[in-house]
This record gives sequence, structure tokens and C-alpha cells, in this order.
Amino acid sequence: QVQLVESGGGLVQAGGSLRLSCAASGRTFSSNNMGWFRQAPGKEREFVSAISGMFSTTYYADSVKGRFTISRDNAKNTAFLQMNGLKVEDTAVYYCAAARLPITPRARALDVRSYDVWGRGTQVTVSS
Repeated sequence: QVQLVESGGGLVQAGGSLRLSCAASGRTFSSNNMGWFRQAPGKEREFVSAISGMFSTTYYADSVKGRFTISRDNAKNTAFLQMNGLKVEDTAVYYCAAARLPITPRARALDVRSYDVWGRGTQVTVSS
């Protein structure tokens, strides 16, 4: 079983940047498909971005496309989410998730049910 620990959240002004990290331990990291989701108060958890394990195929929610970049470093067992141009509406708890099974096509990458392991989350707050 893989364990995931997120870090890098914090308070930032609108227009600023943050880089989230997701450190993994346990099963072979390179075989895991990784995803980032977020959940704002009173809202459902929503897809942000994902990256496949085999070919590092990336997926993004329309709301973050062009502003966020997902990446992974298999040597360091870590996935990253670089967030630029942050907006107030990006405020949420951000969760890292891992999926053993493929996350293609795109519909599977967006689905929370595709992921079998979740981190505890890291708070991102964007002020106006």
C-alpha cells in the first residue's frame, strides 16, 4: 500500500504562485498514476490534474489549464503541482491521490473513484 503526504500549501495573494508536493512511500511510485483534487468548504471534491505513470500523460481541469502544471519525479517518489496565477476561487484543501489502474481515457482520470489511495490534504488559501 502506498502512503501519500502533501506539502507546500499556504496563504498567497491573488496572482501569486505555490508549488505543492506529494511524497509517496510504499509500492513502486513509477507505476502509480497520480492525481490532484481539491475541495472547498461546502463543495464536492473536484478534479484538478493528473499524470499517468507509464507515459506521464497529463490531464487538467478547464479551470486550471494554462495556470497549473503537474509533474512527477520518479527518482524522488514525488509528484508536484505548480500553481501560477492563483485566483481566490482556487482556495481549497488540495489532495494528492494514487491509482493503481490506468487513468485513461480522460474520464477515468477525472473520476475520484479511479484513485485508491489519498493523502490528508494541504490547505491553499488565496486572498484578494
